[in-house]
Amino acid sequence: MGGILAGVRVIELGQVLAAPFVGAIFADLGAEVVKIERAEGGDDARRMGPDFRHGDAMTFHIMNRGKQSVALDMRTPEGKAVFEALAARADILVHNLRPDVPAALGIDGPAMTARHPRLIYCAISAFGHTGPLARHPGFEPLIQAYSGLSSLNGGEGDPPMRAAASLCDQGSAMWVAIGALAMLHRRQQTGHGGIVGGSLLETALMWAGQKIDTYMNTGALPERHRSGHPSLVPYEAFEAADGPFLICAGNDRLFAKLAAVLGRGDLPSDPRFAANRDRLRHKAALFGEICPILASRPRAHWIEALEAVGVPAAPIHDVPQALAQPQVQALGMFQPVPGEDFTLTALPLTFDGVRPAIARGAPRLGADNGNVDHR
Repeated sequence: MGGILAGVRVIELGQVLAAPFVGAIFADLGAEVVKIERAEGGDDARRMGPDFRHGDAMTFHIMNRGKQSVALDMRTPEGKAVFEALAARADILVHNLRPDVPAALGIDGPAMTARHPRLIYCAISAFGHTGPLARHPGFEPLIQAYSGLSSLNGGEGDPPMRAAASLCDQGSAMWVAIGALAMLHRRQQTGHGGIVGGSLLETALMWAGQKIDTYMNTGALPERHRSGHPSLVPYEAFEAADGPFLICAGNDRLFAKLAAVLGRGDLPSDPRFAANRDRLRHKAALFGEICPILASRPRAHWIEALEAVGVPAAPIHDVPQALAQPQVQALGMFQPVPGEDFTLTALPLTFDGVRPAIARGAPRLGADNGNVDHR
């Protein structure tokens, strides 16, 4: 399958994660992605961790596969001239520069779209395009803390916790990629590009939206559940004889099936447990009934029995255990990188049943200075 975005040209001025992940998404989808880096040192992600390959850190290879690298000094007339020539032939430009840098270089959204009316200009910031903190820089853990997102993680009594994944950086990249594709569609109709804005804070607020909306409309602060659900019972991790596993009895029918597997077919007729809202009010009493039973047998026993009657259940895996699962292997998400001796995780989507392929590894700094056509 040819790249689904073949013929689309993307210019990326990206540092570390958010904008580079946009570029990686577009590269995997078949677009030509030209990464513009500082002539001195390039993207800071090249040094974010030990040397993995070619002097560059693992994070850089993950976020910059499939791209070309052009090293420029944007402060010089020569560098600016090359950049403008590249932008003139580009469909999409994406950056996550510090908020004061684009205007200082004369490459802010209004200026660029005035000079290049067909350009789709995508800017990712920390706090958003307006407001008192619009010009402040920020990073993933800071935004998770500021937005309230980290206060939702963990259980009762735990300190606020950062999510292990870079939800705000990579989530912002996803939203901006969606916005750029929507702008491409509009440009087909109007002939004009435009400006797409996204930020880590807006993404964090969106991910926390279910909790935020509940609080705004009911005044109820979100309860914290290490593995559970604030609205469904039983729907969380339980201890079997040999370790934890998850049960997701998300409705009354599934609860009745769970009770039967546990040998407690009487529980659904108990008025304390008959319906989900009853179980929410009497959760401690219910767990007092079922936890000793679950702890009496290995989790494989319970998972097999529950799956046989259609109750969702799963062991809690670590990363090696997850990767060993036949289902995970069957998805084919881990692809060898052409020209390299390592494997990376591919995009989590398919087109007509085919997953987009990683085209090549990350570029060396300035490797394509003489190869990218900017005339």
